Amino acid sequence: MTNTGPLAAILFASTSGTDSDFVVKVIDVYPEKAQKNSWSPDEGPNPGQYAQSLNGYQLPIAMEVRRGRYLASFEKPQPLMSNKPTKWDISLRDHDHVFLKGHRIMVQIQSTWFPLIDRNPQTFVPSIYKAVASDYAPAMQRVYCSPSLPSNIELPIVK
Repeated sequence: MTNTGPLAAILFASTSGTDSDFVVKVIDVYPEKAQKNSWSPDEGPNPGQYAQSLNGYQLPIAMEVRRGRYLASFEKPQPLMSNKPTKWDISLRDHDHVFLKGHRIMVQIQSTWFPLIDRNPQTFVPSIYKAVASDYAPAMQRVYCSPSLPSNIELPIVK
């Protein structure tokens, strides 16, 4: 399957807090038997040998983070409404990739990418960079997938 062009995630999601991040990853998962093993089945691999094979390898194709405070405007951050399903348009940019026969497409959605992206306190504060320990609170993130709240991935396919 060949895809080319703009990938995107459309999430209908909520948080019990007043700010949140959502990270979306599209991953090409190689089959468990993508590569013939060079060791005998009786002896098994030498230490580290399996890790050097492509068997089960997960190749990231697209990854992006979206911060909730900027859903309405990048110039004027706003708090999210707690527990209210909200549409999150997350551009995963343009990509060209071929998913080979036997490969699977994995989609991961998470609410933190620490330490690559700074932690979100889950509470709306004027500046995350000036957040203090008491600003950080646990929150429950939900991603909805129903006819009325159809979270999905847009993956343009070339026929």
